[in-house]
Amino acid sequence: MNVLTLCGSLRRNSYNRALLAAAGELAPDGVRLTTFERLRDVPPYDPGEDDAYTPGRIAPEPVQALRSALREANALLIATPEYNYSVPGQLKNAIDWASRPAGRSPLVGLPTALMGATTGMSGSMRAQYHLRQSFVHTNTPTVLQPEVLCAFCAAKFDPEGRLTDGKTRELVGALLAALVDLSRRWPRR
Repeated sequence: MNVLTLCGSLRRNSYNRALLAAAGELAPDGVRLTTFERLRDVPPYDPGEDDAYTPGRIAPEPVQALRSALREANALLIATPEYNYSVPGQLKNAIDWASRPAGRSPLVGLPTALMGATTGMSGSMRAQYHLRQSFVHTNTPTVLQPEVLCAFCAAKFDPEGRLTDGKTRELVGALLAALVDLSRRWPRR
């Protein structure tokens, strides 16, 4: 099973990137995680540049790469921080590009799980909620439980960025198991 991962933080050594690394360690047998590393290359969404809506246009190459990676995936795992009580702009921008064309986008029917790490107390709960709202439009089935809200995360990783908090590791493992289960119950068409 191929799980595409997106990191909502653009920082190279972010806690959310480290959370995805932990997910790679905790993935069930037969599950391979692959991170889309070009999120920062995806330009601001512009319908006039989108081949889904403007005849004769070709979507920018990073957008084509994102859409292709999503089409090839069996499931999606997103790790995101929370910026100003919501989704980081670059992640939301990528979701906007991926959501096109409406009704036929590569997000339609793609089993998805969300998790997040923040240095404050929210653990990214609002960002995850806002992503779930976007996924209503794209008909993207999303794991509801367990919620992985890694709050005060600086104390949960060692200096090398390895997730050391046992409870959070347990939740990440359970989230991946739930994602595998959802993908079996909701196979892509």
